[in-house]
Amino acid sequence: MTFTEIVRKENNELFEAIFNHPFVEGIGKGEVPEQALAHYIKADYEYLNAFMHVYGVAISKSTERRDMGYFSEQVGFVLNSETHPHHNFCDVIGAGYDELQGYPLPPTADHYVKHMMYHAQMGGLGEILAALLPCPWTYVEIGNHLMKKYQPTPNHTFYPWIEFYANEDFDTLSMAMCERLDELAEEASEVELRRMKDAFRKSCQLELNFWEMAYTCEEWPTGEAVSSK
Repeated sequence: MTFTEIVRKENNELFEAIFNHPFVEGIGKGEVPEQALAHYIKADYEYLNAFMHVYGVAISKSTERRDMGYFSEQVGFVLNSETHPHHNFCDVIGAGYDELQGYPLPPTADHYVKHMMYHAQMGGLGEILAALLPCPWTYVEIGNHLMKKYQPTPNHTFYPWIEFYANEDFDTLSMAMCERLDELAEEASEVELRRMKDAFRKSCQLELNFWEMAYTCEEWPTGEAVSSK
């Protein structure tokens, strides 16, 4: 088995928990609370900004042009293409995309960003890719899962979102990341492999928590609840 096949199998329960999360299931059913959609967009916009910064660190650590080119392409994809699913959510709640930008990250998203930044600064390319991969990989599988389970038509509330992530082009982008990570894993030491596995699993856990964060509209505590007792 390749490295990515191994970590996918080891983290299958987290993938399944993501598929069964009420936010994800709500996308398939066409029923997600408007507040949850807005909270998701606010957090994901800033999260994707951080994702691009991590790609930038990866470029600075790359010694081969193919890696530099790949990470540069990914920055362009986030900037120019991955806004489309956000626009679908915005259209559903009747909000302008600009209105939902510039908000502070909720606790879970803040943790996720700092987790990725830690591995970007402290690890090599393999570790960086292991921390980044669960985001696109889980979304590819979410899109395919919802397409298969609900078979949405173009008039489905969230058809543009589902179709975007179930699209073959998005799958190709994430699989390219898998292939490069497998190559780097073959050259990695046992210590590096453990760090890569840890980075991958924690990102899977944080992907699940991100959906929960959005669904519950998680905010930073203010201390008011404690003060009132």
